[in-house]
Amino acid sequence: MGRMRSLHLSRADAQEFYAEHRGKPFFDTLTEFMSSGPIVAMELISDGAIQKWRKLIGPTNAFKAREEAPSSLRAQFGTDGTRNACHGSDAPSSADRELNFFFNQPGRFPVTARFNNCTLCVIKPHVVKAGVAGAIVDSIVEEGFEVSAVELFNMNRVNASEFLEVYKGVLPEYNLMVEEMSSGPCIALEVRSEHAVQAMREVIGPHDPELARVLRPQTIRSKHGLDKVMNAVHCTDLVEDGQLEVEYFFRILQM
Repeated sequence: MGRMRSLHLSRADAQEFYAEHRGKPFFDTLTEFMSSGPIVAMELISDGAIQKWRKLIGPTNAFKAREEAPSSLRAQFGTDGTRNACHGSDAPSSADRELNFFFNQPGRFPVTARFNNCTLCVIKPHVVKAGVAGAIVDSIVEEGFEVSAVELFNMNRVNASEFLEVYKGVLPEYNLMVEEMSSGPCIALEVRSEHAVQAMREVIGPHDPELARVLRPQTIRSKHGLDKVMNAVHCTDLVEDGQLEVEYFFRILQM
């Protein structure tokens, strides 16, 4: 995955994105639906990426997908021809246009973070590389949290050092934590609920995955953490820092 972000299309944005379908019977319904709430845009990178993705998502109409490709994403998560779970570029030219639409127009789409009743969760690079970030997001949602903003970041060492500075001189693993956080793409989430910071820490589990496996075996760090540095995720420690940490990723790093 190259880039990923949550965003909210206006009706005009949706009409521009689907301009090739203007005048077709489904155009108004489609653009109304696509502007009705947040979406997640992803840049997928692979040999034959367009064909692979279109095969994975299945036929456009979810009913047809269930008949012809029952294991496809649209068969599993779509409901009809409009609410069909996923969009996929159909050719290199449309992929270029669509990636430019979502990712190469700074400031066009405000972040979806709401900066209240929130905490930060950062899925660390070793988890992203292992391809199990989705399982962690699923765990968070299944626990009843709202994931209100998501974006993939490639942090440099300066950013990682600044973000983790509170642990400098406190945790002996600080330098290794900085190296891990800046070693590849990470995924930042704004997670919302009542008492979000405390509730999220319960789901994440102890800092040390070995301890988590003994004391809290159902937690995210128990299941996906490797050691105190590669412990699957960062989450906000202190109640008063929940909004501040969300702002670091979804405001400061956006500048």
